[in-house]
Amino acid sequence: MNAPDRPRPVLIVGYVAFAVPAVAAFQGPDSVVYVEEPDVARKRHLAEDVQRIDYARELIEWEYHLPGRADAFFAAHPGLDPVAVIPAVEYAVPFAARLAERYGLPGAGLGAAQLLRDKHQLRVVAAAAGIANPASEPVADAAALAGFLARHPGPAVLKPANRQASVGTLVVHGPEEVEAAWAFGQAQDEGAFVPDRPIAPVMLAEQYVRGPEFSVEMLVGGGRPLFANTTGKLLYPGRYPIEAGHTVPAELPIETHELLAAETERLAAAVGFGTGVLHCEWILADGVPVLVECAGRLPGDSITDLIEAAYPVELTRAYFALMSGEDPGPLPAKAERAAAAAFLAPDRPGTVTAVHGLDAAAAAAGVQLAAVGIAPGHRAAGLRSSWDRVGIVTTLADTPAEARRLADEAAALVRFDIDSRVEEES
Repeated sequence: MNAPDRPRPVLIVGYVAFAVPAVAAFQGPDSVVYVEEPDVARKRHLAEDVQRIDYARELIEWEYHLPGRADAFFAAHPGLDPVAVIPAVEYAVPFAARLAERYGLPGAGLGAAQLLRDKHQLRVVAAAAGIANPASEPVADAAALAGFLARHPGPAVLKPANRQASVGTLVVHGPEEVEAAWAFGQAQDEGAFVPDRPIAPVMLAEQYVRGPEFSVEMLVGGGRPLFANTTGKLLYPGRYPIEAGHTVPAELPIETHELLAAETERLAAAVGFGTGVLHCEWILADGVPVLVECAGRLPGDSITDLIEAAYPVELTRAYFALMSGEDPGPLPAKAERAAAAAFLAPDRPGTVTAVHGLDAAAAAAGVQLAAVGIAPGHRAAGLRSSWDRVGIVTTLADTPAEARRLADEAAALVRFDIDSRVEEES
């Protein structure tokens, strides 16, 4: 029950440290309640972190990954009376959607949220709506993966249907790689960011699609698009499809921006998405948008920060207002400037002994942020998922090409010294 002098809280499901400054810009004291998995809260010491945030009222530990737990939360907290329920991480999307329904608040809708969290079912619905998809099948073992490759010659992508951050995802070029690829796909470790209880692997084999990659970030109110941005994506070379950089807005003809936004709107209608934000990933194959996957939450990888800088727009504030049933106010139709991000990662496994060039990168032209989240002694496992990236450089410029160039040049100034001897001996 809320005290009379307390504001109705925003419930944020899932704790994202990088999002704290953006939320702090508009949320008043004592106005946010975080909900996090007990194991994750313990491993990340979140009780202490939340206490240090002025806008945070409390942390409620709850097993929100599990089905039915939103209804249990509502039954346990009937007087909480939140003003909005925000999914901050991928695994929170269905819980937040159902909880919003129970509290009578705007949200994605449970049905839409469940489709967005199941990459196989999302493809089934999208294909029925006429949206281009690669050939895709659930695979239960290495033999099934081999069978898919036999029916669909050429590279395939093996990926989980129910994970995030490119965990367990890789490109398989032929039958000789099947056994090793399957073993890799089963090792889905996200460390402190997931509960200790097992998450059963649910794997998909998909035909590899060649072409440049993009994402559309769209604010949706009552099924109607209110704002749309297109982000250009760069991937690291190799068999792990991990994003190496982003450019906002993508350097594309206006007609292609509109096409990608229109396909995202069609997908939203196909799944019955209500109110919230979509982060939908696409590959342009000979000019045709082919669906990769779509999330019902704000994008990660600092894309929100890039959007807010380039347009400019207070996207996070507008999203929170929308989820509170308020008018988000006027939103820009196009960007005034451009922003880019380049991610930083050690180039091989081993122990990091030194980080060089970070100050030089921070002082480089156009740089807004240069940060590394590790220190000497960090054990780098190699670049196998997005979690293996350890830093970021972001830039602001007048054009997408200039923002991209400045980000890449600044990132090139950062260098990691790696001692690989322990890895070689093990």
